[in-house]
Amino acid sequence: MITRLHLYLVDAAAAVVIGVLVGYAMVEHQEKPWWLVVPGTLLVAAPVAVRRLWPVSSLVITTAATAAVVIGQVLPLEALGAPMGAVCFALYTVAAERPRTWSLAGLVISVALISAVTGAEPENIVVVIAALGAVWAIGYTTRLRRSFLDREASQRAEQALAGERLRIARELHDVVAHNLSLIAVQAANAAHVRSPEHAYEALTVISETSRSALTEMRGLLGVLRSDADLAPSPGLDGLSDLADRASLAGVRITLDVRGESVVPEGIGLSVYRIVQEALTNVVKHAAPTSCTVLVDVTPSSVRVEVTDDGPGVKELGVGHGLVGMRERVAVYGGTFSAGPGPGGGFRVVAELPHR
Repeated sequence: MITRLHLYLVDAAAAVVIGVLVGYAMVEHQEKPWWLVVPGTLLVAAPVAVRRLWPVSSLVITTAATAAVVIGQVLPLEALGAPMGAVCFALYTVAAERPRTWSLAGLVISVALISAVTGAEPENIVVVIAALGAVWAIGYTTRLRRSFLDREASQRAEQALAGERLRIARELHDVVAHNLSLIAVQAANAAHVRSPEHAYEALTVISETSRSALTEMRGLLGVLRSDADLAPSPGLDGLSDLADRASLAGVRITLDVRGESVVPEGIGLSVYRIVQEALTNVVKHAAPTSCTVLVDVTPSSVRVEVTDDGPGVKELGVGHGLVGMRERVAVYGGTFSAGPGPGGGFRVVAELPHR
């Protein structure tokens, strides 16, 4: 990768080459004294070495110095090519790094001064305009390309930020909906039971569930802080705890995980959230009931099936739960279906390919 230092070294080398050519042209036939050759050479060539730091100043100095050494007959007109190279270097930098107004002004001034010292002959003016105009066009095109790349990078960053916000919102929905459903069910039980022991058990479940939800939400929102301690995302290993919490709400859970539990982190998180959302729906709409969770991991995909034997539903509703599950599956190009089971109850089936 080319670093800034390498670019400065290239500019310094170009300045040395131009300086040697200009100095040699000054003394080759005219034998000018050193006190004219050295300052003239430095004023023409040295700005090339610092053109990236001070583009406009470099262009002004090298253009004015070129005109001065030719008008003062320190440099013969036939040797104008070397200082023209210095002017082109500086003009390109101005066109590439400064606003169009500045670069056009630099182009006009450079063309005017260089054309004036060539004797203002039409063919010379055409050559000067063509050469400097081409350099300016290349520099300005470079500026437009850089601007386009910057905008594209900014748009990608904004899209990534929007995607991350959407992901966090989806995770928050899943966490809050699942745990609040359990809390609501247990709170209702505590309000209706006559036995203090049952009420105490319901309150214990509410307390444990709320603490678990707060812990998970803190971990999720912690990614928005740069000093947060990042914890692993929940995956297939957390399904048993998920089933245990759902069973506290009166749902008899049968969990069956087949195959290897090692899957890509994103797949594992998606499976976890799909099961969590499906169990949330069971708790909200079918409890008390029994539910079977089957997770079948194969070398090419993960299949999730959650079925219950509750009363079922007549319509799927307009909540975000099923939509969120469908979106998670769509990210990996999988398949998803949800609806009444063939033998009653409700059935959710999702398959996520991971290879």
